[in-house]
Amino acid sequence: MTFPRQEGPSDPAHWRTPNIREFIARDFRFHTGEVMPELRLRYTVLGNPSGDPVLVLHGTSGSGSRLLSAEFGGALFGPGQALDAARHFIVLPDAIGHGGSAKPSDGLRARFPRYNYEDMVRAQHLIVTEALELKHLRLVLGVSMGGMHAWLWGVHYPGLMDALIPMACQPAPMSGRNWMLRRLMVDAIRDDPQWANGDYVKQPPSLRTAWEFFNVATNGGALALMAAAPRPEAADRWLELRRAMPFVADANDLIFQWLAARDYDPEPNLGRISARVLAINSADDERNPPEAEVVEAVVGRLPGARCLLLPASQDTCGHATVSMAATWAEEGRRFLETVPRG
Repeated sequence: MTFPRQEGPSDPAHWRTPNIREFIARDFRFHTGEVMPELRLRYTVLGNPSGDPVLVLHGTSGSGSRLLSAEFGGALFGPGQALDAARHFIVLPDAIGHGGSAKPSDGLRARFPRYNYEDMVRAQHLIVTEALELKHLRLVLGVSMGGMHAWLWGVHYPGLMDALIPMACQPAPMSGRNWMLRRLMVDAIRDDPQWANGDYVKQPPSLRTAWEFFNVATNGGALALMAAAPRPEAADRWLELRRAMPFVADANDLIFQWLAARDYDPEPNLGRISARVLAINSADDERNPPEAEVVEAVVGRLPGARCLLLPASQDTCGHATVSMAATWAEEGRRFLETVPRG
């Protein structure tokens, strides 16, 4: 996606054209002790190289470039917007196991190293500090899995960023429906005889069913889904349309992606965070129920931190609401304007 050009010599058109790059991390050691001699890491950059560096982290099964969609990047990176590419240097990595970065489907299949969120964040840190040689970040912003990564950035690299905006996530271990449904989805694929211990010839049929089940159960928003499907006939049509949509995924990739969160737990070390924090969640998030008040309890212990809870409506979409950046962009802009520069 190319964002609209803003005229003027201080804003070259190429600042608004995404640039996809690759970095090879040599002898990358995973938390399991496994080592990959060459770990391919893909990332996208956008914006003014002299502007404020901003790291933007995608969710599970996503990629950096997918955050350039009209509803997300189109509401953030354009002229006059909160993270205007004329004033910011935007870095969008593909996490390990995702997008163009190294992943099981490249050839190792189920023998790919068992990565976790800690490994993914260390790889992102290599992109920032070695590939791009950035010394400081104005902001680390993440969605869903990317929001969980943002909490880990604050814990492991305090002082490297001025601000954190973790969204659609909690700074606490996986629990409840969020983890149970991941396990059910993974088990459904592994129990499929056509999975063949990861050495399948074609994608196992269970993959599509598990994927749709998980997304209906943990995305979409209760009010929006009831409005879209008020009767069984409408619900059937909704599902038929969804299942008719193109679907490209790999079973091994998906299994590794969902299980990578198993040992995520930044909570014991949240006191290390020195950046200002704005934690954004939605009231109809099926994976991170706001009534548990997990985020509020944590934010209350961090100086200068605060929460933003987006109200539910027929126009929101549950866990995925924050992907519509217009719902929170102005609040994010006002927050960032108050954050001191490091």
